[in-house]
Amino acid sequence: METEIFNAKTQKENGTQYAGRVIRQGGLVAFPTETVYGLGANGLDGEAVKRIFEAKGRPADNPLILHIAKKSDVKELWSHVPDNAKRLMDAFWPGPLTLIFVKSDIVPDEVTAGLSTVAVRMPEHRTALALIRAAGVPIAAPSANISGRPSPTTAEHVAADMDGRIDVILDGGPCEVGVESTVLTLVGKPTILRPGGITREMLEQVIGEVEVSPAVLHPLAEGEPAPSPGMKHKHYAPDAEVIVAVGSPRRAASIICREYEIEEAMGRTCVVLGTEQTRACYRGMNYDIIGDRDEPATLCAELFSALRRWSGKVDVIFAEGISEADQGLAYMNRLLRASGFTVLDK
Repeated sequence: METEIFNAKTQKENGTQYAGRVIRQGGLVAFPTETVYGLGANGLDGEAVKRIFEAKGRPADNPLILHIAKKSDVKELWSHVPDNAKRLMDAFWPGPLTLIFVKSDIVPDEVTAGLSTVAVRMPEHRTALALIRAAGVPIAAPSANISGRPSPTTAEHVAADMDGRIDVILDGGPCEVGVESTVLTLVGKPTILRPGGITREMLEQVIGEVEVSPAVLHPLAEGEPAPSPGMKHKHYAPDAEVIVAVGSPRRAASIICREYEIEEAMGRTCVVLGTEQTRACYRGMNYDIIGDRDEPATLCAELFSALRRWSGKVDVIFAEGISEADQGLAYMNRLLRASGFTVLDK
């Protein structure tokens, strides 16, 4: 298969209109959102959705998210729209928030991995919205990468994984948020299944108390189904061992420096994904400062790019753990899963 690439800015009309036709005809299109690039298919066509799983090598028990272009579209996809969903949609849509509720009969089982619920979001990206409108159907889309690898935040990342596997890539430049959307289930007590740019604190200002699933920072139990994308044990992983050091900034840096020396003595190449606060700790070492630990959104925006940058170039990637407050929860969720929960605290 030859993958066509369109610049979403300079070829705006031709690209999105053509890609919309591809979606309607059962094809696959990678497209930018404010979070990461998505790999889209007609979300009401089970056979088209199966092609997503084939292209990614994604396990069939991992549910997908339906992307819509207007809030009212959710009425067709859910059994009904609960009041707390309406408040959240008014506050955060379009934006990086995915809501889960009981699905309607028109949603194929291929989208939901056989679950009775379906995840829906309205992205805040002109190209994504234009594509959904051009397609005229909800678009089912996980991240546009080979399953298990770091999610793509540029069209180049997508092409590295998907060239020859899919029909079209819409290049909209780098993604702003850099990690996937927050996923909140509204079945029972509102619970975050996957953290993202919309934080627990922000959600609670709108609907009151929100819980966080234990699986956000810990592995799912053996045999436990994944109610949301991004909950598998190891996810977002580069071609290198990832090790997370936790504790205070100085403590985490000290652990990394010690382990770095041990790995080097064994002949293994290393890099440190550090923060502005600990830059001085890594002089003479191979390090990559990816953001500010006091502004965790900066770390989220750069994490996947950094993991891809060093994938296959070093044997070990060390990374500092940070506070789980605000967007720090999303950062730690992705980092822990990229490491397969390999954590050092002493």
